[in-house]
Amino acid sequence: MILSRNDLEEIAAAVIKDFNSFILKGDDSFNRVFPQATLIDLFAEKYLGLKVYFAPLSLDGTLCGLTTYADTEFQIVKNGVSQKISLKKNEVVLNQSFLEPENVRRLCGRRRFTLAHECAHQLLFQLESDGKKSSCRRVYEKGRVYSARELKSREDWNEWQANVLGAAILMPYHEIDLAMQTFANGRCLRKRGDWFDESDISVITMLCHFFGVSRTAVTIRLAELGYVKEQSSAEQSKTMLEVIA
Repeated sequence: MILSRNDLEEIAAAVIKDFNSFILKGDDSFNRVFPQATLIDLFAEKYLGLKVYFAPLSLDGTLCGLTTYADTEFQIVKNGVSQKISLKKNEVVLNQSFLEPENVRRLCGRRRFTLAHECAHQLLFQLESDGKKSSCRRVYEKGRVYSARELKSREDWNEWQANVLGAAILMPYHEIDLAMQTFANGRCLRKRGDWFDESDISVITMLCHFFGVSRTAVTIRLAELGYVKEQSSAEQSKTMLEVIA
């Protein structure tokens, strides 16, 4: 199944509206003035019914999470010893490094985005035809033990869609609109090459803290929604002359 960015935005908006009605017993998103961050842990466990737990998926930390659509087993290496772990249908495994004391705060944004990404995989799977679902489930052969990386690589074809949908779930466009009104008076941020103005960096930092995501995730999302304006060389020169004057 191939979905456009607009399709994914609409899916995210619909599920977040339903989630808010489910958790908050009513959706007041279009009556609020202030933004609201997505409670991604509740979204995963209470709304989607996923069981989330942690395991040492990769020693280098490059594999942050995975999920499958049928019971299977995967192999990890812990303290130099190979171990088999059973993964049931509708479960999500996140890298255990997220729980290390020095990482709980530092990697909070990455953990939240990883969980949203895996939730997106589950949502996209539910949208597949029955035939496609059966085909996907048959991939997880009975009696076969997969490495964590093998399980993850089976979803490579869907990674872009899961990234876009995950970002839209964590940072719904309506909540970004409210946040930009709150933190930036609704204006666009100005980008010069890889750099933002100091005042714009402050806005990005506030958005990171508010939505619980990384700076990279925020800047990509803002650009997708038209809140980042790339300045040309001529505009940059004009701005510099105005500052000097």
